[in-house]
Amino acid sequence: MHTPVTIIGAGLGGLTLARVLHVHGIPATVYEAEPSPTSRTQGGMLDIHDYNGQVALEAAGLMAEFGGLVLEGRQAMRVLDRDGTVRFEQPDDGTGGRPEAQRGELRRMLLDALPAGTVRWGRKVTGVRALGDGRHEVSFADGSALDTELLVGADGAWSRVRPLLSAATPEYTGEAFVEIYLFDADTRHPAAAKAVGGGSLMAPARDRGIFAHRESGDTLHTYVSLTRPLDWFAAIDFTDAAAATERIAAEFAGWAPELRALITEGDTPPVLRPHYTLPIGHRWSRVPGVTLLGDAAHLTPANGEGANLAMLDGAELGQALASHPADVELALAQYEETMFPRSKEIAVQGAEFTELIAGSDDTNTVQRLIDAFTEFTAQD
Repeated sequence: MHTPVTIIGAGLGGLTLARVLHVHGIPATVYEAEPSPTSRTQGGMLDIHDYNGQVALEAAGLMAEFGGLVLEGRQAMRVLDRDGTVRFEQPDDGTGGRPEAQRGELRRMLLDALPAGTVRWGRKVTGVRALGDGRHEVSFADGSALDTELLVGADGAWSRVRPLLSAATPEYTGEAFVEIYLFDADTRHPAAAKAVGGGSLMAPARDRGIFAHRESGDTLHTYVSLTRPLDWFAAIDFTDAAAATERIAAEFAGWAPELRALITEGDTPPVLRPHYTLPIGHRWSRVPGVTLLGDAAHLTPANGEGANLAMLDGAELGQALASHPADVELALAQYEETMFPRSKEIAVQGAEFTELIAGSDDTNTVQRLIDAFTEFTAQD
């Protein structure tokens, strides 16, 4: 007898859990605040790694479908100096183990693999409380509520479920991204497109950087990295796209025109994305009837692993519940015992990588990044 599972959050982690549960015949319902699957752009490219994200897709029985979403050539990567000189280039020879796909397409693939009605849209959680004996009540913004014997918080950085387990709250890392899109890049933004090449571009410097990725449909997605206090960003009026673009671009005065074009030639208003983190090694004592996955459990600064870890969390939690149909607490404990050290290890590696490439000047930063990639490739 399987206990029905209540999942809060229809991101990649929550949907992977729902899919793996469905594969094993376990009923689950996902509650999502967004009003529909198309109500919000789902972000850019994701590299799905052969040691975690692809393992999750195997468990979900969706590797063949994933193969149809992979964008060829996007694993290519280059590192540039601020003057536009290519300092390092790694082609995509098809053996990198990290194929790239659009986040929105991955989400759609998972949604299509679930029975109709699994996801309840427009159900924003406003509060959760313990009822005793492992049961919990979930309250929604529309005034409704439900009781559940098994609750999973897959609801991201600002999880409403997390307070049942932990008093930890996300803290600002000191860094933020400003995101910008350039459309029809090869014809309308040829200099920027040439700089990016067929995959991704990194132009790092001390306390700032320009990063970009070639997405589907001849689109470039720019991530401007700035290490600044939140007050610095608060002084910028992001509702005035032209003024905000000018202010962000000013931080890159003297950089190569083709790199600055990734900011100044944007076809969308700049969007601020501050980065937050939970403490490295965040964990909690076992609480009956509830657990967390993905960013709700182990939010870290951007390190390329977040979506992959969330999907693996969902897959392993689903498999644990399938393996112990008569003992939910054993399944949750088994999942957490694996998840805690894995997420801590990734967080430590991310912090070490950030420290490794931190330099006293721009050239030092670029060289440290190249050295780090060279070492990583050798280990791979």
